[in-house]
Amino acid sequence: MLAVDIGGTKMGAAVVWPDGTLTSRRQSPTPPGAGAEELFSVLTGLTTSAVAEVGADRLVACGVGCGGPMAPGGDEVSPLNITGWQAFPLRRRLAEHTGLPTFVENDAKALALAEGWRGAAVGCHNYVAMVVSTGVGGGVVLDGRLLDGRLGNAGHIGHVIVIPDGRACACGGFGCLEAEASGTAIAAVTGCPAAEATPAVIERTGTLAGRAVASVANLLDLDLAVVAGSVALGFGAPFFDAANAELRRHARLDFSAEAVIEPAGLGDEGPLVGAGAVGYRGAGLAGSVA
Repeated sequence: MLAVDIGGTKMGAAVVWPDGTLTSRRQSPTPPGAGAEELFSVLTGLTTSAVAEVGADRLVACGVGCGGPMAPGGDEVSPLNITGWQAFPLRRRLAEHTGLPTFVENDAKALALAEGWRGAAVGCHNYVAMVVSTGVGGGVVLDGRLLDGRLGNAGHIGHVIVIPDGRACACGGFGCLEAEASGTAIAAVTGCPAAEATPAVIERTGTLAGRAVASVANLLDLDLAVVAGSVALGFGAPFFDAANAELRRHARLDFSAEAVIEPAGLGDEGPLVGAGAVGYRGAGLAGSVA
């Protein structure tokens, strides 16, 4: 399976095999401020290189995880953190380029598939997967099934309100988790990249993530949140300690009080494994994938 991950900071491509292992990995920065065709050229360079290493005849499809929002099936994508793509026909263009059946999903929903397949949510049938990175995304699995929603955008935990009347968000709202706790927000507020965040900023970021998870756990009867992304994983234990402390403050119903927040189990491989899972699921070869 050709796997493609598209984010506001970087793009990647790899081959994901039926057992979930990953080879032929390629990665490139997402060019800031680039137009639609420049962005697509970077992406196709990565996919061409990954395919050449294993041979196109060994691939059955292409799975893609991309920032949202998007139209159903990824026929058009308009990632909030990739302004050069607005209603970009990603699925069609990639299918034409690779010659493979192509399936596109929100990148955080792809992560949810990956973590249920090979990561920290193996054996769990009700959980939320989050990415706290350039932006904040999420995917929800209930009763062992990935939620899609009306247009395929279910799970956008980054747009749960955590600070009433807080900072303006790229979505048009105010006080969203993404507007308060993403890498982009941290840099805008502090003037420094998230990698240079102070202990106070790390604690605040974890607290807000925990607040959002508490709302989701109370709403959907979940017992696990797995969190990936360069911000969350880079902040490490202080982030997760603060997140769990806030979760315990707000998730106090009998069915949500045992919920926990844990680091995603696949590390930086998660997004590409998830993209591969999207492809296997779309091709009807999902196996153990939710």
